[in-house]
Amino acid sequence: MINILKPIATIIAALTLVASFAFPSFAEHAQMVMAGDIKIENAWTRATPNGAKAGGAFLMVTNTGGEADRLIAASSEVAAKVEIHEMSMKDGVMKMQQLEDGLALPAGETVELKPGGFHIMMMGLNKTIAEGDMVRISLEFVNVGTVDVMFAAAPLGAPSMDHSNN
Repeated sequence: MINILKPIATIIAALTLVASFAFPSFAEHAQMVMAGDIKIENAWTRATPNGAKAGGAFLMVTNTGGEADRLIAASSEVAAKVEIHEMSMKDGVMKMQQLEDGLALPAGETVELKPGGFHIMMMGLNKTIAEGDMVRISLEFVNVGTVDVMFAAAPLGAPSMDHSNN
């Protein structure tokens, strides 16, 4: 019996190794993009249900420079309209609204766009976003101009980039 377990363990180990290359986590596709003084990291979105007309996108933006900047617009080929939004609680009611003047990026600070806070809202989706897809979103900044960023799609409903349910 012991002679059978060793080959089985070897096969399982080999399959696990192959699977890790064939099916990497979406987080491994996340990229770091530097444009002028703006550093963009951990860009991700969520898979959407069939027929969904909206989806959110999230990232971390660090302004490494000595001058403030501002994220003022966004666009993507997967959506008719893309806006920078904020979710907030007021009198026990969750409210989502577009940031008409964009998102301030103070000098030397990091701003996180995440579920339940600042985020990018894709509206009028023209396709379903599947887990593992890469979605290109063009972000427009006052000082550094337009930057194309690839957003990796996490599973449907993922609460964070690592898509753990913790």
